[in-house]
Amino acid sequence: MSEAEKATPLLIKRYASRRLYNTETSDYVTLEDIAGFIRAGRQVQIVDLKSGDDLTRQYLLQIIAEHESRGENVLPLDVLTDLVRSYTTQAQSVVPQFLAASFEMLREGQSKVMENLSTFPNPMSSMPGFEALRRQQELFLKAMTSGWAGSSGPEQEESTADSAAKPGASEDMTEIKRQLAELQKRISKL
Repeated sequence: MSEAEKATPLLIKRYASRRLYNTETSDYVTLEDIAGFIRAGRQVQIVDLKSGDDLTRQYLLQIIAEHESRGENVLPLDVLTDLVRSYTTQAQSVVPQFLAASFEMLREGQSKVMENLSTFPNPMSSMPGFEALRRQQELFLKAMTSGWAGSSGPEQEESTADSAAKPGASEDMTEIKRQLAELQKRISKL
């Protein structure tokens, strides 16, 4: 995918029949297709054909809800509960900034880990199938982080064995987890 494609949102139009139309390929798409575009690193914008209203947020939430209902649980119950509470409290104005900062810390931590890994030779790289596993992890993490504000996704993620073999990697992750827990405590006090 070219940089221009990544930068330009894919326009999806919703017709009165609720069908979703991909304006680039001139065909109808499903929510799963849209999720696939996003996993591939593409920005998506969904608009109502008649009113011109931006429906992107509504459809992204629907995609998340469908994944969660199928047992693909990414969001812990406590986080979901706190999100529901945030809509009825003063925390509503703080939550978006908190979430954005948390995900930014995660991206920065991943970048730091990748820098640490690239400075040392990887003993697992000689194992058969390692490259395929590394590519799979990279695609998974890119899919998980591509929708986060300002993210271009991580370059790749380390395996558990890699982090044990690289000095500093597990300490970085521990620090990231500590900072995230601290931010969660602050938001729950609001």
